[in-house]
Amino acid sequence: MQITITKGQAEDRIAIVLANGRQLDSTFPKKGFIPHDAVHLFVERELGLNNAFWGMVASGNHPEEIAGIAKAAGHASASRNTVPDAAIVELLQAERIVECFEADQWSGSSSAVEDLIAMAAVACNSSHVPLPDLDGAQVAAIRAQIIAFAQDWMAAPLGHVARFEWE
Repeated sequence: MQITITKGQAEDRIAIVLANGRQLDSTFPKKGFIPHDAVHLFVERELGLNNAFWGMVASGNHPEEIAGIAKAAGHASASRNTVPDAAIVELLQAERIVECFEADQWSGSSSAVEDLIAMAAVACNSSHVPLPDLDGAQVAAIRAQIIAFAQDWMAAPLGHVARFEWE
């Protein structure tokens, strides 16, 4: 699957070409310094979370459908704080870990590796999912990918295009 993210003013565009040639397009609002879905890519690839956001897209789900899938399968929220369906465990794990890496990036990646892992464990627990295997080498690899991407992305002008492959 090919993923293209184009930098916009208030929102970024995402264009996806699935393995079967089907094209999916979407936009997403800016939530931080870099696109949230790019952080998903780095986390999910490094941790082998093949049934999380990008794996679900690769399986043919439109990115805009995934929130509804998660809600229907018991995504924990303040009003529905229950154990989710097994089909979305990796999706929730990825989301919680992505949030931790975004917070880490916003703070300059200055927290200790053990603190980031502990924060991810608490975050996963709050969504009733186990923390997947996450060690110091993986944290370092994800941080390095985020930092390199962020340096390029933040310096780039509007219209900048980042391309990724998902296998």
